[in-house]
Amino acid sequence: MCTVAVKIPEDVLFDMRMSEREAASFAQRMTALGLYGIGGVSLCYCADIAGMPKEDFVRFLGENGASIFRFEDEAEFDEELANAEHAARLSHA
Repeated sequence: MCTVAVKIPEDVLFDMRMSEREAASFAQRMTALGLYGIGGVSLCYCADIAGMPKEDFVRFLGENGASIFRFEDEAEFDEELANAEHAARLSHA
């Protein structure tokens, strides 16, 4: 595992009322969110980077407007949505 250092001025921590530990945790979570957002890094790796269980990271993604679903294009999304709607109709029949 690689370690990356981030320099944050003490005044910023003071203004945000954050400890160094809280700032480090925030940096980890935001790094994981960013890496997941640009793609190419799995949900499991990003959860590990964020320092949280996968289920908590999925919730964190949702709280930050990021989706766990990835589609190549709008047609793929439409197809998956149609499949989900069809499955929902079958389960109610």
